[in-house]
Amino acid sequence: MATASLPALPSRPLVLADLVPAVRARNAGLVALGVLVTALLAQVAVPVPGSPVPITGQTLAVVLTAAALGPARGVAVQVVYILAALVGLPFYSEASGGIDVVLGATGGYVVGFIPAAFLIGLAAKHGADRNPLKSVPLFVAGQAVIFAVGVPWLALSAGLSASQALDAGFYPFILGGLVKAAVAAAVLGTAWKLTRRA
Repeated sequence: MATASLPALPSRPLVLADLVPAVRARNAGLVALGVLVTALLAQVAVPVPGSPVPITGQTLAVVLTAAALGPARGVAVQVVYILAALVGLPFYSEASGGIDVVLGATGGYVVGFIPAAFLIGLAAKHGADRNPLKSVPLFVAGQAVIFAVGVPWLALSAGLSASQALDAGFYPFILGGLVKAAVAAAVLGTAWKLTRRA
């Protein structure tokens, strides 16, 4: 009697989410969890004097969810996050939402979450989130992608010059971006260490 051979399991998971057993609803559940994490960290908001853009935990959420979930699910998290806000769910900073918020002065940053999630998730799929020497530069680069979309959007939507947009929407966030990259590297590095021990 012939027996069917089972497909070989990968020697190690590609991203943290691959440690969750493969059930039919896994991806939907992981994406929903990522959206909720992003919405929750969006509520950690500090106003920046003279800028319509607050310092928030959203970019930290983008880094963490993209690295943990990989490129496809990481992008899905951010697309669903934007759609949820478009229909009015209070998922942005200060529990805001709606089309005016999504398309407003800070909308470009959120649109930038999508390519940033893809970049970070793709690199994490190849193991770049496991070593701080690789992950911190990756997470800084991912946030740079967000600013590359957000700052020009801010300039156009708020009628600012390029230098004004940089003053209001980039320079005040550099230090925070570096800190978030370091925090994300520590969190993900610790998560990988714990999974290896388990």
